[in-house]
Amino acid sequence: MLRFADRDTTRLLQAGDPDPVEWINSTGRSAIFLTCEHAGRAVPAALGDLGIAADEMDRHIAYDVGAEGVARALSERLDAALILQRYSRLVIDCNRPFEAKDCIVTTSDGTVVPVNADVTDKERQRRYVEIHQPLHEAIAVALDQRQASGKPLLLVSVHSFTPVMRATGAVRDFELGLLYNHDARLAERLAETFHAANPDVTVKLNAPYHVDDISDYTIPVHGERRGIPHVLLEVRNDLINDARGQQEWADRLAGPLLLAAETLEGPTDGR
Repeated sequence: MLRFADRDTTRLLQAGDPDPVEWINSTGRSAIFLTCEHAGRAVPAALGDLGIAADEMDRHIAYDVGAEGVARALSERLDAALILQRYSRLVIDCNRPFEAKDCIVTTSDGTVVPVNADVTDKERQRRYVEIHQPLHEAIAVALDQRQASGKPLLLVSVHSFTPVMRATGAVRDFELGLLYNHDARLAERLAETFHAANPDVTVKLNAPYHVDDISDYTIPVHGERRGIPHVLLEVRNDLINDARGQQEWADRLAGPLLLAAETLEGPTDGR
C-alpha cells in the first residue's frame, strides 16, 4: 500500500473538521467485514464550497447516496464491523489509488469542480495523507488482526450508483451490481443466493463498471492481495435515498450475504 510520511507542518484538516474514519461495531463477530468509502460528503473548511453550487453536494458526484444507511443497517443485522469514510469524493476519492487521474476530479458527471482545477502535487499528497491514508491504514490493521485469528473473513464494500448519468444520458436499468476483478467467488455465489431470495430484482455482475487496479482501491488492495473473498455492492441510489429504502435493502441483502458466506467453497481466511 502506497504510504507517505506527513512531515509538512501545513495541514489541510483543522480543528472542527471531522475525522475521516468512523468505526461502527468494531468488535462485530461476523466473518463479514464492511466498508463504505463514499459514505460522507464533508469538505475541509480550508476548501470552502469547492466552488460548486450547494445542490451539487446532494448528487452522486459528492457521495454514494444511501450507501451509508444501507451499510449501517447491514452492520446491525449481521453483527459485522463497518468502517466509514466521512469526506466527499470531490475532495479525494478514497476508492482510487493515488496515481489514478480521478483520485481528485476536475469534472464529475458534467459538473466542473473549480477548487480542483489547479491542485499542486503537494496539495494532492496532503489530501491523500490526511484523508485517504488513515482510512486504508485502519482497514489494513483490522483485517490483519482478523486474519491472524485464522477465522473466516470476507470483505464487502458498500456503494450506490445513479440510474442516469447526467453528462451522457446513459441509463442503468437494473437494481443491484456485484463487482469483482480476478476473484469472482463471492460475487457469483451472492448473485445466486440473492436471486433466489429476490427473484423480482435484476442483478448484474460487474455493472455498472468493472473493478480493476486503477478504477478501485479497496478490492484490489484489501481483498485480492490478501486472498480473501470479496465483493463490491452497487445498489441503485433511487431505491435507497431514504431511510425506508435503506432498511428494505439491508433486509434484502443480509440473508443472501450470510448464506453466500456460509456456503462459499474454498478457503476464506486468505491462507
